[in-house]
Amino acid sequence: MAQAFFERLADRIQQTDSVVSVGLDSDLSRIPDHLHEKDLPRWAFNRRIIDATHEHAACYKPNAAFYEDTDGWRALRETIAYAHGKDVPVLLDAKRADIGNTTRQYAKLLDEVDAITVNPYMGRDSLQPFLDRAEKGVFILCRTSNPGGEDLQDLELDSGERVYERVAALADLWNRNDNVGLVVGATAPDELESIREQVPDLPFLVPGIGAQGGDAEAAVEFGLADGVGLVNSSRGIIFAGEDNGEEFARGAGDAARRLKKRLNQYRDSQ
Repeated sequence: MAQAFFERLADRIQQTDSVVSVGLDSDLSRIPDHLHEKDLPRWAFNRRIIDATHEHAACYKPNAAFYEDTDGWRALRETIAYAHGKDVPVLLDAKRADIGNTTRQYAKLLDEVDAITVNPYMGRDSLQPFLDRAEKGVFILCRTSNPGGEDLQDLELDSGERVYERVAALADLWNRNDNVGLVVGATAPDELESIREQVPDLPFLVPGIGAQGGDAEAAVEFGLADGVGLVNSSRGIIFAGEDNGEEFARGAGDAARRLKKRLNQYRDSQ
């Protein structure tokens, strides 16, 4: 039987001494000009980024939005295979969920990757095909890092709970296969703390570090469950060297190393 995702992630965190997730949001408009001559520019870019960052990466997190065209899916498959060749798990940030046949089709994405993000808005049946894949990680959106997250997530229910608190409680109930995590943004440190108190055993994927200016200390203190979790930076790493021409990947490697060191200051103090 394949190793469960969170066991594999724990091994990877120990191996690299890192909880850094590198977000591969490979925007064609920001990829260096010289790579546009390649057959698959996004793959050429990602390969260099992976070469420069893999020793600091607990995980890679490509966002599906940057690959949803014919060449993009080809580039993504090459990227996934290359990351796996470096023994780094891949979490697809797809935020999928739907009903019936559609969500079962979406869940087939897990044939390609090790974990995925999903949207709980349509309820448990929309997530069940993902949850049933016991060896795969399923990160449920809970309290997101964008400013508009509060439009729905902070609304108070008749029970007195906030919507995001109900999502966390449901995720805990749905975690029968020990494969569920939550997406909780570093831009909401108070909510990070309260959700961790509510669900002490669920690992978090914490976006919002880097370009969004999230709270790194809170991300580490409350994002990890028994040392397992991910703190993500996308643009802050992969485009750190975008003004360096053909040496762009060196800046990404330096940024990943710096973030790892910064986060480990807080890990070491726990």
